[in-house]
Amino acid sequence: MLKRLPILCATLLALAACSHAGNNDNATTPTPASSSAATAATAATAATSAAAAATSTSAAAPASTAPATSGTAAAASARTPPAATAAPFVDSGKWVAGKNYFVIEPAQPTTYPGKIEVTEVFSYGCPACNEFHTTVDRIAHSLPANAVMNYLPASFRPDENWPMYQRAFYAAQALGVADKAHDAMFDAVWKSGELGTDDLSTGKLKPHEAWPTINNVAKFYARYGVDPKEFVAVANSFSVNIKMKRADELVKAYGVEGTPTMVVDGKYRFDPSTAGGYAQTIELTQWLVAKEAAGK
Repeated sequence: MLKRLPILCATLLALAACSHAGNNDNATTPTPASSSAATAATAATAATSAAAAATSTSAAAPASTAPATSGTAAAASARTPPAATAAPFVDSGKWVAGKNYFVIEPAQPTTYPGKIEVTEVFSYGCPACNEFHTTVDRIAHSLPANAVMNYLPASFRPDENWPMYQRAFYAAQALGVADKAHDAMFDAVWKSGELGTDDLSTGKLKPHEAWPTINNVAKFYARYGVDPKEFVAVANSFSVNIKMKRADELVKAYGVEGTPTMVVDGKYRFDPSTAGGYAQTIELTQWLVAKEAAGK
């Protein structure tokens, strides 16, 4: 049974990570990173910006106090910013397989035909994902026209209410509001605390009876024009249950050890730790997209 780790002090090179038990034996996996408290990670991120160490929630070890199916099964909101100019593929030896990124074996089918799919495995309940999501926005804006951003919510921390956040994401996606409310959901969990499972004043979990429910989330999405009753009905629908099941299968097939984890075209997996920092994560994403486009 998973246990919650104490808060770890974040240094400039520390990594915030949310983790779960269980590995994919068919995939090469990096060593899980330790989790950091959300507030400490915020300070580290602000101080280091591009050079800051990345936040990654490890799937093989428990998360810190506060905290991402094949084909259409991996469906998540595709945020579509203006396309950036595609960079040519140049292998300078900077990025090393097995060190900076890991080959997913077997490669997994993707959702968007004709596009190179860049996927973030995340959870709204993960503090590391909260720290990292502005970087993911930058990654999305850095993608060329032949690539698309995708989001895969993880549920491997039921002890921290992650399945509820996963369900909420897929309901919002089905109702067409996942994209526009994505950043606001992180804020509702980690800034205002209205949808937080953690008590932001103590950094500890709230009593189970005080955890946010899908009904609480429905009221949040009402601000985006969604009828709360409809949201709850969709959230509990068969189609959302299927999406959740397939998402869990894909997280396992990817060999994900923690969130946030980035996956490129179902073939390559890495996280801010293995990339070397937030800015390096952007750079590595662009390089792997170029590599895939070049058929290398």
